[in-house]
Amino acid sequence: MWEQITSNQVKSGFLIGFFVLFVVLLGWLFGRTTAWGPAAPILAAVIAGVTAFASYYNSDKMVLAISRARPAHHSEFPYLHNTVEGLSIAAGIPMPALYVIDDSAPNAFATGRNPEHAAIAVTTGLLSKLNRSELEGVIAHEMSHIADYDTLIMTLTVVLVGTVAMVSDWMLRSFLWGGRRRGGAGGGRGGAILALVAVVLAVVSPIIAQLTRLAISRKREYLADANGARLTRFPEGLANALAKISADKEPLEVANKATAHLYIENPLLDVKGFMNGLFSTHPPIEKRIAILRSM
Repeated sequence: MWEQITSNQVKSGFLIGFFVLFVVLLGWLFGRTTAWGPAAPILAAVIAGVTAFASYYNSDKMVLAISRARPAHHSEFPYLHNTVEGLSIAAGIPMPALYVIDDSAPNAFATGRNPEHAAIAVTTGLLSKLNRSELEGVIAHEMSHIADYDTLIMTLTVVLVGTVAMVSDWMLRSFLWGGRRRGGAGGGRGGAILALVAVVLAVVSPIIAQLTRLAISRKREYLADANGARLTRFPEGLANALAKISADKEPLEVANKATAHLYIENPLLDVKGFMNGLFSTHPPIEKRIAILRSM
């Protein structure tokens, strides 16, 4: 259990570090090979950051509204409240607001910018189809997302992806419009090679950025699984819950592409194959279950 937690923390840190260095490299190439100079990448980062953080402070309300989640009052769902309260104490964080989605498909997600402004939403299908240990496993997983500030981390990756997209677009437009600074790039053969590298990176960097963001998302899911197992001290509960959720074929009506990444298991598609796995926000369910059962 602890090995899995440490491993996923290290891998997440490595991916985030790589992402930041990649954006810095792209910005440096932008300043060296175009007439825009180094100010443009900074401007792109500011624009992406303002946009992302504006939605960051309101995303919980938007997600809950889109998902048609309603408050889960203690009088109606005492069992859910008691489970979440106990795990909040174990995690050392304030008890999040609780919401329920009237849908028979079993699933759940956490949202909120920090532990003090967090919410957990579960479907009525999850409450009716899971037993106590399985429900505790799911809630512990979502509680771990809150405690580990995963919303903040994924917002950071969205800022970086937005910065890369804008810088890449500006670089390509600069080359198409003939805005490259011949002298600034060093001139001669070295300048031509640098310009070629800049063009190639401008084309492929948005793809690299998205793949890195998705890889970070998958690592955070593994980390939430491991930390959830640490909270309950019973990995089998979450493993059984994931098996039930993935085996359930009822569609989650309120899910869409904008919110699917939040759920404990992607409600829109069944990820199979190497290429599909690369472009998925969630790791393969079979692998998650196998890791949990090996703890």
